[in-house]
Amino acid sequence: MGQSWAEQRTEAARLQAERLRERQDVEHARAEAMLARFARAAREAGLATEPLVVVGYGGRGRARTPLRGWYLRTDRTAAVSDDGAFYVLTAPLSLLDRVRGVHPEPRRPPLVLGAGGKDGDSIELAAALDRLLADWS
Repeated sequence: MGQSWAEQRTEAARLQAERLRERQDVEHARAEAMLARFARAAREAGLATEPLVVVGYGGRGRARTPLRGWYLRTDRTAAVSDDGAFYVLTAPLSLLDRVRGVHPEPRRPPLVLGAGGKDGDSIELAAALDRLLADWS
């Protein structure tokens, strides 16, 4: 006998989530390749890196990291390290984090930074990289 309506909806939702994950994986892979190319071009061009700093949520405090790289957003909430890894540089910070520093984990990069945010808050990754180094690609 056929599936119930609830089973059909559950299966449809599962398939939709799977397709979304596949699309996101493709986008992340494209962005990762883009960042790797950029980091290589930036090093070859001698583009100076700077220490990357994590800012607490709501602008509450700052914590140093062992990372060096380039900020992708003017608000310094996202960056690419000199080895091409992507970092989100906002986090809840304790007093101890501010004193000792933090070790953020790299994340899979998006093709659009700040997508879904307020108008004017998003920027395509390629445009952010172009601001740092023209003709990097």
